[in-house]
Amino acid sequence: MGNSAGLLGVPQEKQRLFFASRQRYVCYGGARGGGKSWCVQRKAILMAARYGGIRILLLRRTFPELRENHIRPMRALLRGIAAYRATDRTFEFPNGSLIVFGYCDAESDVEQYQGQEYDVIFLDEATHFTEYQYATLTAVLRGANDFPKRMYLTCNPGGVGHAWVKRLFIDRDFRGGERPEDYAFIPAKVTDNRVLMEKDPEYVRRLDNLPPGLREAWRDGKWDVFAGRFFTEFDRETHVVEAFEPPAWWRWYVTMDYGLDMLAALLIGVDGDGNAWVVGEVYEGRDRGAGHEGLIVSEAAEAVKRLADGRAVTAYLAPPDLWNARQETGRSVADIFAEHGVYLTKTGNDRADGWLAVKEWLKVRPCEDGAERPRLRFFPNCRNILRTLPLLQYDERRANDVRNEPHELTHAPDALRGFCVYRAAGGSEPAPPPREKLIARLAPGHGRGGYAARRNRSEKGGA
Repeated sequence: MGNSAGLLGVPQEKQRLFFASRQRYVCYGGARGGGKSWCVQRKAILMAARYGGIRILLLRRTFPELRENHIRPMRALLRGIAAYRATDRTFEFPNGSLIVFGYCDAESDVEQYQGQEYDVIFLDEATHFTEYQYATLTAVLRGANDFPKRMYLTCNPGGVGHAWVKRLFIDRDFRGGERPEDYAFIPAKVTDNRVLMEKDPEYVRRLDNLPPGLREAWRDGKWDVFAGRFFTEFDRETHVVEAFEPPAWWRWYVTMDYGLDMLAALLIGVDGDGNAWVVGEVYEGRDRGAGHEGLIVSEAAEAVKRLADGRAVTAYLAPPDLWNARQETGRSVADIFAEHGVYLTKTGNDRADGWLAVKEWLKVRPCEDGAERPRLRFFPNCRNILRTLPLLQYDERRANDVRNEPHELTHAPDALRGFCVYRAAGGSEPAPPPREKLIARLAPGHGRGGYAARRNRSEKGGA
């Protein structure tokens, strides 16, 4: 393959970055038309040619996608260079390198790769794979040799794997043994693909004509906007505000979703106009991943008290299941919270009504000053509710409900749902004292001997 540039073509700027990347996990794309398939095929071929004996696995979610997007184009590219064996979907190069094609249509299909070893894995359209499938494949990325060990991912926003791809490559929210230096994201849009822009200028117009949500995801690569998301009302620029010191007179609520898998609790203040501000959160439990343990009830109670931070909390809101008595003790979780000084208030548990209530709180509406604002806003330090809320998708079987998978995404929104269905009262700003009262407080004879007497006692060390 001495004349590889002529055979394989010349990469464009973003594609060059992809080819030059050396991190263990590299994600390319984020929008349609960025030349993802072109990159995957050329990178796999170049690595197979350079490293004799290397083992490369190229995966798509379904076989028809695999066949049409990769096997057929690569058979044309590699005719006379590498032998294709249809029985095991493998290209074998003269130097002993292998490119193996696979697919994982069902969740369990990924288990066929357990025990195998690959030096390089390409996960094409990674957001079509579940986090379980991705995690299983990372264990296959190994080998007792000097070949590079890398996983290359391509993707668009949306799909069943949207959350874990966004967490790792967009939010860079690393957990357990994940190391930031191992992950790189190379964004590419259709405007970065000059060849496509020249040969098919109508493609951009077709992206412009997509429905809202799909258009922003596929054309612009926006990860907070994608087809199928439940809370289309949420917009980070509108709903997230710069943190400030809230007035003490606001009425305060702590709303929670609790189990050993996760304690998700939100501290919410309601101002005098009935607007709600999510100013703090607790998010701890087994669903956070390796190294995290669930909080027992006493620990959870102390955690929500710390969240309140000395504020006078009007109500600690919790779902009805926390009042279910345990057979072995006859006590409920709510009883144990109460024993530790946290007296819970039961919220509604109708999921459809609850999610509609959240939508109403998020909705932007006209205000008396002529501006348009939502009733619910968030401080930026509430990272987990801000991460999970925009990732919730519609349940395909229940039109007014959210999908319960991945389950980790539901905890903080469930806590928020409990607040939104509760008829929270707003705080009342204390009225300033009348001018006459201020004058009287400074006048002689006010209180214990008047102002002059109090000053004299203070100077003499008296009370």
